[in-house]
Amino acid sequence: MKLWVLPDDGLAPLLKAIDGAQSNIDILIFRFDRTDVEAALGRAVARGVVVRALVAHANKAGEDGLRRLEQRLLGAGVSVARTADDLARYHGKMMIVDRRQLYLFAFNFTALDTERTRSFAVVTSNRTLVQESIRLFDADSKRHPYTPRARTLVVSPENARKRLGAFIRAAKSEILIYDPVVSDPAMIRLLEDRAKAGVRVRIIGRLARRSPKLEVHKIAKLRLHARTIIRDGKHAFVGSQSLRAAELDARREVGVIFCDRKTVTGLAKVFHDDWQIAEKGAERMRKDEKAPVEKVAKKLAKAVAKDLPPVAPVLAEVMKEMGVEKKDLDLVPGEVEASVKDAVKAAVKEVVQEAVDIATEEKKEKDAA
Repeated sequence: MKLWVLPDDGLAPLLKAIDGAQSNIDILIFRFDRTDVEAALGRAVARGVVVRALVAHANKAGEDGLRRLEQRLLGAGVSVARTADDLARYHGKMMIVDRRQLYLFAFNFTALDTERTRSFAVVTSNRTLVQESIRLFDADSKRHPYTPRARTLVVSPENARKRLGAFIRAAKSEILIYDPVVSDPAMIRLLEDRAKAGVRVRIIGRLARRSPKLEVHKIAKLRLHARTIIRDGKHAFVGSQSLRAAELDARREVGVIFCDRKTVTGLAKVFHDDWQIAEKGAERMRKDEKAPVEKVAKKLAKAVAKDLPPVAPVLAEVMKEMGVEKKDLDLVPGEVEASVKDAVKAAVKEVVQEAVDIATEEKKEKDAA
């Protein structure tokens, strides 16, 4: 198995695979604007390679482009089929070369995904996975029902929830996740259960709701499109499905679970590097936010403390209610007043910080929408 990291490795591996094909290329297409890939497919047809493209029946704001792409591919001699419209979306991304190699992508064939986005692909010659992928491609091309046979090929909606749930449940020490948004309630609970059991769970991306048990950072400098889970440094999942209900239960998504040591190690290294950069960025952001928060809190606390009533009469009333004699307390009114003011300052600062956190979270949710 081979690992392919974007944007670091670029599209060279894909173009090399297409140009090296000898007999067959089967390719799934959801989004596509790479003229170099389109040209490579045309060259493959010209030298006698049978190229079959299965194109999504629709995608958000991109259907017209897909229809034009279909016409161009047909004109180049590519056999083009369109997916059915029975599922909410056909979002899988894969390519099978010479019926011997499976390329499983977590990205689209677009300039945005391939040049400015963190994502991955894996390449395998595992016969079981290759044959199962061909079965899936044929079934979806002919709009026939598909029933999974291979446990390690993760196909939504047929087996993704079950397979990924079991994959996460088996974690013993660590779960590393790349995911644009983890939002499925059952999956979040499962991750929290593993964290409660002592498993460290780290997510690069976004979590739909706050969870003190799960560590989350936004990716720094890059856009995120990867859907990847690394378990205990020994097993990994790469595919097109996020841990979202729609992508697990209502759309065609394709991924693969594997334990190739070199590939898993490579994925983990990229994750740890990205995590370190994201962590530093988050720390800088916290420092930037801290200064204005402290300034606002200080001014508010000062204003509130200034208007505090004299402490001595209030103290006398409190002691009377509690049945405490003055001789039993070693209190200096000035010290008590100072302590009260400090408590007010601390409380105001806490309230201001909470308000800032809420406003920041609301902004993130608005931006994401």
